[in-house]
Amino acid sequence: MYIKTMKIKRPGVLLGAIIAVAAAVGILLWVHGLRSGRTSYEGLDSESGRQSFLKEMGREVPPQFDSCKTVVIPEEWTDVYDSYNELQKEQGFDLSLYKGRQVDLYTYRVLNYPGHEEDSSFADGPESGGPVYCDLLICSGALIGGQVYSTALDGFMEGLKA
Repeated sequence: MYIKTMKIKRPGVLLGAIIAVAAAVGILLWVHGLRSGRTSYEGLDSESGRQSFLKEMGREVPPQFDSCKTVVIPEEWTDVYDSYNELQKEQGFDLSLYKGRQVDLYTYRVLNYPGHEEDSSFADGPESGGPVYCDLLICSGALIGGQVYSTALDGFMEGLKA
């Protein structure tokens, strides 16, 4: 049987630990950057920024939002919120990262949704398919989620891009 012993000097161990921690932090930052970089829409804390983004998505909206309110992403989710987050994940967002946080919810009426162009007035008669809206969830000026939807009885909900 052959045994080899080595004497490790303290500065070498300390330097190795520092390098290992720095590498781990670097990898975590890189992975987080990849995850959040997929849909990095920032600068949406201004109306002009949101208007530019919606135009880029192919949505025509009025020059001002219909409503803005502060909402809290719940800590505990039901099946409804899980399925809602699936829609967000399909677009590259993940609301689970924002559980318990306050976010701004901007709502716009969509004026150019196919088949609903006539619904841009506020009259919703029985022959109307109903208005179509777009919601943007903004946290610290960055888009974290959103959807386009109809409030009609046979309505729909889909991603932001036209």
